[in-house]
Amino acid sequence: MSILPKARPRATRAIVIEAAKRQWKKDRPGEAFPDRFVFGCRSYYFRTMGNPNSGDRNIYDDCVAVVGKDNFAIFNANVDPSPFRKGVATLMVGCHPFRFGNHGISRPGGGYPAMRPNTKDEALPVARDGERGRSKRDGIAINIHRGGYNTTSSLGCQTIPPAQWDAFYALARHEMGGEPFWYILVDGPIN
Repeated sequence: MSILPKARPRATRAIVIEAAKRQWKKDRPGEAFPDRFVFGCRSYYFRTMGNPNSGDRNIYDDCVAVVGKDNFAIFNANVDPSPFRKGVATLMVGCHPFRFGNHGISRPGGGYPAMRPNTKDEALPVARDGERGRSKRDGIAINIHRGGYNTTSSLGCQTIPPAQWDAFYALARHEMGGEPFWYILVDGPIN
């Protein structure tokens, strides 16, 4: 089985915005909905990839979209960890503040371009393998970064296939103006 679908997701701008608005109203009632954001949908391909009864690990069965004022593009993605291992974090659905930065900052050279949580200590709400519901311990540095060819390369991060990463990152950077932005993550299906 390939870890990448045969095509990009087909959800339209209108469908993505509708799903994002529903999540925004739950998380941030009374606040103005952003006119540009990054959107993620868990289990977008739940009927056609992997186990049809649950989200899967280590496949690009999810999607992300860049929603700008005038531009829109949708990409394959993975929003779950690659392995199942006790304590590994999975980002909770919701509206999460992000900024541009690097992934792998402890590596020589400071890592490579990515998007990082724009919160105190880069903490975000997560569920953890082997625990029920939301974890009492937040996930730290749950980034959005380039994934791998043979693995989604995630220990909790949101990853984009290598062949789509450059276009995703460039469009997001352009549409967000390099400024902090909202990442709105929902559970699928959305269309």
